[in-house]
Amino acid sequence: MATMRRVVNRAIILGRANSAAVCGGFTGGSTVCHVAPYGACSSSSSQKLVDRLSLSNPYSAHSVRFGSSAATSLAQDLQSNSSVRSEEGFKPKDVVLFQYEACPFCNKVKAFLDYYDIPYKVVEVNPMNKKEIKWSDYKKVPILTVDGQKMVDSSEIIDKLVKRIRPNYDLDADEEKKWREWVDNHLVHVLSPNIYRSVSEALESFEYITTQGNFSLSERFVAKYGGAAAMYFVSKKLKKKHNITDERAALYGAAEQWVDALKGRKFLGGVDPNLADLAVFGVLRPIRHLKSGRDMVENTRIGKWYSDMDQAVGQSCRLNSNS
Repeated sequence: MATMRRVVNRAIILGRANSAAVCGGFTGGSTVCHVAPYGACSSSSSQKLVDRLSLSNPYSAHSVRFGSSAATSLAQDLQSNSSVRSEEGFKPKDVVLFQYEACPFCNKVKAFLDYYDIPYKVVEVNPMNKKEIKWSDYKKVPILTVDGQKMVDSSEIIDKLVKRIRPNYDLDADEEKKWREWVDNHLVHVLSPNIYRSVSEALESFEYITTQGNFSLSERFVAKYGGAAAMYFVSKKLKKKHNITDERAALYGAAEQWVDALKGRKFLGGVDPNLADLAVFGVLRPIRHLKSGRDMVENTRIGKWYSDMDQAVGQSCRLNSNS
């Protein structure tokens, strides 16, 4: 029964009707810092702790009991939604994400892939020499290859993928478009001054480099300490550039602004997350358990929404390197 519920959850999400609150688009420039994960990503861009079985959907939302009649209806829904997914035909055989583990824009793409159950492999890029993407004329991350086709820029990647999954999605829905742009043009700019606020926080943010990627010991040392030192100073420039006087106040303000945008809804998309929800969740996910993220959850109202998103997105669809 648990397995059946999991299948239904994802089938319903993939087969849900198009509405103005489902998708949004992005227009805007890019922000690039050429040193480290949180600054070296295009702005037009951890496995979950909660099992997908608790995902909110029309069955759990209305407390339907799975009796004999409900089971019959469930089987019909499974067949119907399975047909919808099959007809759309988006079943890529090889999806590879070139990324920095801590990059907010890379995490936007991963949140989308995880939510839509698209398995993907990850290639961790060395933030200092970027040798893993020397083959590409595009030198920022994320870079996504789908059956050999290269896609770049997180928001453009997501737009292209959602059109393959649901061709009728409205990428110009006003509310969702507004908040997707807000993520790329505002939210990401308050993150770097926070996670690199102090030397200790900068080192904490680069701790992942000691376990991620196929790097030598010397490369890990240079990437961690060199990157942390560089980003500590870069963050001070970003703080000045974006007129941030108090890093934490800016982060808390952005979190509260997002919660206000929900207007009492579980997600901006309503019962289910939309692309704006996934974008906010994606860029916040890598900082959630850093000091800045812990402070944010403790001092704002965003915790409930984040927890609901954690359940909705579900477990990671990331494949191991040998898959």
